[in-house]
Amino acid sequence: MTAAAIKFDFNGRRVLVTGGTSGMGEASAIAFVKAGARVVISGRNQERAREIMSRCKGAAGSIAFVAGDIGKRTVCDLIITEAAGILGGLDVVVNSAGIIYHATAEETTDEQWLETMNINVNGVFYLCRAALPHLKSSQGTIVNIASDAALTGSHHLTAYCASKGAVLQMTRAMALDYASDGVRIVPICPGDVDTPMLRGEFRDRGLDADTGLKESAAAVPLNRVCSAEEVADMVLYACSDSAKFITGYPLVLDGGNRA
Repeated sequence: MTAAAIKFDFNGRRVLVTGGTSGMGEASAIAFVKAGARVVISGRNQERAREIMSRCKGAAGSIAFVAGDIGKRTVCDLIITEAAGILGGLDVVVNSAGIIYHATAEETTDEQWLETMNINVNGVFYLCRAALPHLKSSQGTIVNIASDAALTGSHHLTAYCASKGAVLQMTRAMALDYASDGVRIVPICPGDVDTPMLRGEFRDRGLDADTGLKESAAAVPLNRVCSAEEVADMVLYACSDSAKFITGYPLVLDGGNRA
């Protein structure tokens, strides 16, 4: 076994990935399964979950699905309870679910603002709170997917920037509170990532996917957007023993934008 394989050996580790039926969550869940983890994905798209589970057949680990809308506190509690029941506990929780509206403050409706905060902030908080007793027991890890929009402002993304800034600061605070319990809580801040959510944002702006990706890539020193698989690599690193002295500080994938 190579040194690289040892670093990302999650054999038997118990992992929950929310937002696991699309984009970065899907890529992370598949990567964990390939690395030997026992994974539960959560989301609202049961058909998509079945497709992902089918793709993971024959992999080193295993995968199961728990349906749930993280915009509801009781559902978040249930997701954690069901995942811990299926897996016999939790070692890793990855909070990847999120939504985005491309709008200025004046264009953002009350409903869009509240939904963004409910999914992107409240849901992450409820899931973390419910998971912490399990992770204290296992001295596990939480990864919260924030965004480079948590670090700097972005045009026409008022609600999204506010929500991801809240996720980053919440993660930092929790990392300090639970470090003495052996729980690491790591925020990951990607720039633009080629996911269905980004492509949906392009559609909202009246752009086709190719045009939108080229426009985004032009603003990145590496001249491309990040892939969901590259975010998954960072997620696995953050949860691995190679990162056991990392907690609270954002890991940024921005292609050099903040160099």
